[in-house]
Amino acid sequence: MALRIRKLAEKPVPLKNDGFLSVFFIGVGSAFSKKHYQNNAIIIKGNDHLLIDCGTKTPQAFYELGMNITDIRNFHITHSHADHIGGLEEVMLMNRYVLRKRPKIIINDTYQHVLWDKSLKGGSGFNEEEAGKLLSFADLWEIIRPKWLPDYPRETLNSDLGSINLKIFRTMHIPDTSLTWETAFWSSGVIIDNRIMYTSDTKFDRKLIEEYDAIFEFEVIFQDCQFFSGGVHASLEELNGLSAEIKKKMYLMHYGDNWPQFEQKLKEYGFAGLAQQWHFYDFPDE
Repeated sequence: MALRIRKLAEKPVPLKNDGFLSVFFIGVGSAFSKKHYQNNAIIIKGNDHLLIDCGTKTPQAFYELGMNITDIRNFHITHSHADHIGGLEEVMLMNRYVLRKRPKIIINDTYQHVLWDKSLKGGSGFNEEEAGKLLSFADLWEIIRPKWLPDYPRETLNSDLGSINLKIFRTMHIPDTSLTWETAFWSSGVIIDNRIMYTSDTKFDRKLIEEYDAIFEFEVIFQDCQFFSGGVHASLEELNGLSAEIKKKMYLMHYGDNWPQFEQKLKEYGFAGLAQQWHFYDFPDE
């Protein structure tokens, strides 16, 4: 059955549905967007939900949606830029000191140390001390470890959150001098239920898109995009070099506030369109 796109009809966002796979975009904008917030999305399927990334503006977005960020019980973080992790301190502190609960997070050991030691520890780890011991990541999170998957073109990990399957693949994002995913600082994208590719932030990576699409034959690809060349994100012109078959199922996300200037070009190039904030992308049962 075909993808269905629908705008949120009433608040709050339901975190349960009748069992079909759905992706709801909290934000679709770049790190500096003032119109569409930062690129974060909730996966919803049956009784299960998972938030991909939690940027600085995410708690505010939840408030405007008639919700609290603590309504989210399950998280996955793709990399450590503030537009993807800036809301996590509120998540941790509200859960520990108000709800007295630990949310779940899908994270491997390597990235856990990066996220905690280089970003989150300073604001959360020093809030308590007992017998000379400070808070640890595990004090604040219930950790789900993804499992290594062999025989994939690049490092790929697998995890299940209830009925939602997540395959986590490495991406080539920062620094701007990195030419391969192996030499890049830790960053990742996800494959959802073997049906959807969600790249999160990445430079143009033809091999990633073409090799994984050949394996999974994605129904939709949500692809990072900027409207200028250079830097650490895929540009519209680079993405236009992909095949027509791939472009027609590719929705662009993480874009700038100047998006109206490029709507006609997007149509001419044959992309599916721009991912839309506060919209559901529903994938009926196969």
